[in-house]
Amino acid sequence: MPPPRDDTKHHKTLRAEELQERRLELEGWQVNVSSYRLDAVWHAKADNVSPGANLARATGMSREEAESSVIQRAKELLGRTKRHAI
Repeated sequence: MPPPRDDTKHHKTLRAEELQERRLELEGWQVNVSSYRLDAVWHAKADNVSPGANLARATGMSREEAESSVIQRAKELLGRTKRHAI
C-alpha cells in the first residue's frame, strides 16, 4: 500500500477579500447581491431574501463584471416567477 499523500504542499489557501453585500429590488423581489475577490478572480452571488435561495453565481475579472452577470440572471429567473395572491 502506498504511503498517504501529503496534500498540504500542493494547496494554496485563499481568503475572500473585499466582501461587499447589498440589497436590491429586481422584478418586484428583494435580492441580496454578495461579491468578493479570491486571488485575482471576483465571485458574486444573488439570493432571494426570503427564503434565501441562491438564484445565481458568477465569476469575472472585476467586481462589476461578476455582479452584472448575477443580476442579469436573477432578473431572468425572477421575471418568470409568478406571484399568487394569498
